[in-house]
Amino acid sequence: GLALASDPGGTLNFLAMVENLQGDSGRGYYLEMLIGTPPQALNILVDTGSSNFAVAGVPDPDVTSYFNPELSSTYRSQGIEVTVKYSQGSWTGVLGTDVITMPKGLYGSYTINIATILESENFFLPGVKWHGILGLAYDALAKPSSSVETFFDSLVRQAKIPNIFSLQMCGAGLPVSGSGTNGGSLVLGGIEPSLYTGDIWYTPIKEEWYYQVEILKLEVGGQNLQLDCREYNADKAIVDSGTTLLRLPEKVFSAVVQAIARTSLIQEFSSEFWTGTQLACWDRTEKPWSLFPKLSIYLRDENSSRSFRISILPQLYIQPILVIGDNLQCYRFGISSSTNALVIGATVMEGFYVIFDRAQRRVGFAVSPCAEADGSPLSEIEGPFTTADVASNCVSSVSFHEPVLWIASYALMSLCGIILLVLIVLLLIPPRCQHRYTDNDVVNDESSLVRHRWK
Repeated sequence: GLALASDPGGTLNFLAMVENLQGDSGRGYYLEMLIGTPPQALNILVDTGSSNFAVAGVPDPDVTSYFNPELSSTYRSQGIEVTVKYSQGSWTGVLGTDVITMPKGLYGSYTINIATILESENFFLPGVKWHGILGLAYDALAKPSSSVETFFDSLVRQAKIPNIFSLQMCGAGLPVSGSGTNGGSLVLGGIEPSLYTGDIWYTPIKEEWYYQVEILKLEVGGQNLQLDCREYNADKAIVDSGTTLLRLPEKVFSAVVQAIARTSLIQEFSSEFWTGTQLACWDRTEKPWSLFPKLSIYLRDENSSRSFRISILPQLYIQPILVIGDNLQCYRFGISSSTNALVIGATVMEGFYVIFDRAQRRVGFAVSPCAEADGSPLSEIEGPFTTADVASNCVSSVSFHEPVLWIASYALMSLCGIILLVLIVLLLIPPRCQHRYTDNDVVNDESSLVRHRWK
């Protein structure tokens, strides 16, 4: 009842959104959605690391259902082609609009920008049970431009809900490619008290594109990695439900692997396990998690002089994935290296109820009661801690966002076009108007023209 008190109109019913997700950390968590008129039911992957809402628009070998816009009387094509590339996979489609309803979401129907995927590469994968993707990040990442209103911005505007959503994924300790029926909750418009225990700890959103946060340090088994805090944020640190693993910048990843190997009770371990190319198998009666240490991530608090830490037990990063015969259970390492970001993905998020408070530009973490094994929690939040031992700012002041790169690219292309036009005009000038060069005018490698030209 308390969850509904602020909404006399009845649009919000947070309890109705509890357990509206299915899936697992290996293949993603998805929400059932009804699209078009008459409605076509599709499962949509929840992704806080992108900003386009897109669904399969043609048959695909790895997709069991797709949206056929010709069968919807309310579909309107915008005729704009759009391509989106992810860290794994890409797709190309056409933008349009249609109405959507959510059986376990907001009450009512809403008109949303929707891309129908016509071609894809390594996007839909064998075994996935979703047919599209729900990008919940900011419009700065929307393709082909930030003028495309995102799904959640449309809900906030049309349903007049608060600019906040929260996410719980309940696959902790379960097989990452299991039945796909693990529970989860996407709460649109607020926070559901039954989905967390203890306090919510908030960290500021540093940039509104991805949900970029500031990480101050990492600990393995209670031991600080002793890295410069800027290493953890190179070149960004984000919270992304669409990434299955905890991804770490290469230098941080190496330090974490060394620390885990040093503090674990396993003296010799295959390097292929750490790189994700090999599984580790134990007898099914054994529980290997006792061999590995706890992993802690320190985030800056809203009060910048304080921090708090979120910790995951090894049940979250040593993940069961395969059973061999009657006796062996095989596991994968739920952490990988990254060349361009630290990504708090499902490996970590499964331990917490995560609040994306866009209105107050912050991300909140609280312990999730579904992250338990044998009655014991698999995640922890502790604080506050002082930040006196870290830099006042661990995030680079220069952020090369994709939109900025596009602007720079267009500016350079325009400059090249102007230079090319000038050269063409000079070539067309009649010979009598051209300067007669003398020996003193020869352009050599010491001239300013050559030394300052674009290379």
